Amino acid sequence: QVQLAESGGGSVQSGGSLRLACAGSRFSLLSNCLGWFRQAPGKEREVVAILAADGTTTYAEAVKGRFTISQDNAYNTLYLELTGLKPEDTAKYYCAATLVSRCLVSSVVATTIEYWGQGTQVTVSS
Repeated sequence: QVQLAESGGGSVQSGGSLRLACAGSRFSLLSNCLGWFRQAPGKEREVVAILAADGTTTYAEAVKGRFTISQDNAYNTLYLELTGLKPEDTAKYYCAATLVSRCLVSSVVATTIEYWGQGTQVTVSS
């Protein structure tokens, strides 16, 4: 079992920055693909950024160049650095871990995720 717990959400003005963290147990033992998803009210949960076991990172077009996914050296914490935030980035952000053959933002969807965190709210005001 992989247990995930997010932190770092909050309210910022447009153009601001936040750093989300996801503390995870047994990341490397039970998953080869880590990522961040987000879900805005009334919308489906969508993938934001993916980190594969080999270090490959991929991003949704809407966040490319503004968000950065990374992992600490001990492989216990997954991060998402959010910069240049826009009101349309407002959503609940979820940490995710799963075991897949192709760990890319183009191939990982919410239904393929095995483990989820409880989510952390990010609110961006204009």
